[in-house]
Amino acid sequence: MPKEMTGPERMRATCEFRPVDHLYRREFYIWQEAIDRWRGEGMPENWAETNLFNFDTGYNVHAGCNLGWCEPPFLPAYETKVVEDQGAYEIIQDNAGRRLKVFKGRRHGFMPDYVAHPVASRRDWEEDVAPRLDPDAPGRWDGLDGNCAAARKSRDENGMLVSQGIIGGYMYLRAMVGPEDILYAFYDAPDLIRSMMERWTVLMDAALEKIQERVELDELLMAEDICYNAGMLISPRMFREFLTPCYQQVVGNARKRQKRRLRLIVDTDGRAEDSIPLYLEIGMDAMTPFEVASGCDVVALGRKYPELVMFGGIDKRVLATGKDAIDAHLEHIIPAMLERGGYVPTCDHGVPDNVSFENYLHYRRRMTELDHK
Repeated sequence: MPKEMTGPERMRATCEFRPVDHLYRREFYIWQEAIDRWRGEGMPENWAETNLFNFDTGYNVHAGCNLGWCEPPFLPAYETKVVEDQGAYEIIQDNAGRRLKVFKGRRHGFMPDYVAHPVASRRDWEEDVAPRLDPDAPGRWDGLDGNCAAARKSRDENGMLVSQGIIGGYMYLRAMVGPEDILYAFYDAPDLIRSMMERWTVLMDAALEKIQERVELDELLMAEDICYNAGMLISPRMFREFLTPCYQQVVGNARKRQKRRLRLIVDTDGRAEDSIPLYLEIGMDAMTPFEVASGCDVVALGRKYPELVMFGGIDKRVLATGKDAIDAHLEHIIPAMLERGGYVPTCDHGVPDNVSFENYLHYRRRMTELDHK
């Protein structure tokens, strides 16, 4: 077994398929509603300070430029406001300009109904939306010098990896046109799609160049919910026609600008297997979170794609069932993936509030018993 590692050392070794003292210990994230429940079930208030769940120290620091995630990096953002009160529901406008029907007083933990999106026509795009994605919009680069300097210092002094997140092209299109309408638009309005992707390419390329003039990157994390429970939401042909050239340009240019190895990590929910070859074509190194309910099995996929770094794959539904089921699930995954390497176990999305404190604590304790040789 290697000597005890720091968080950054452990993550670097994981991504390079080198031996680790134990698998990197982290969580995808935990719902606030779950934290509230666990407090009522006896979790101490100082659980984070005492590292009750035995998580590793952080491994990365962000370059600090807003390039979107689930929503495009609009500047200015749309006003967030309640548009209509419907009793138990309300229609809200979010900062991405979408109209959403949500439960009154609760906007997390369920899929809202999408009522309208900011791009319903070319005129919407050209007159209202595209200007909010101008690389030279006032304030776009505010704070960048200081953020990048802080990231560089953190790497130099503490070995941290420097990361930058971006919204993926499909996520970007879907947020502006809508999850259903975008699928028609690939066929009915291809010129509009190309115009929108051209703006994405210009903004991402310009931003990464500005970042890389100040600090070299270790990770480029791309948010791209392009899959649902049965597979990809668009065909490989549509992917290669509309997305691949833009991805290759942005990722290729970013890698050419620096000597340091730049890893591309893709985040997509749903049944991701069919998307893996497409993202490998554009240079993907890692993927997350491999939702089990959608048919993702990290052990099987790990055998099929032995050079793919993998994050996730722990079934959140199993965590809600009981200790025996948790043990069996972990014993299926952890020994096999520990032997394979290139794996960071996390829940396959946020830990929901149907998971008890007792179950989650058992899961974390059992993990630390299995995650090392």
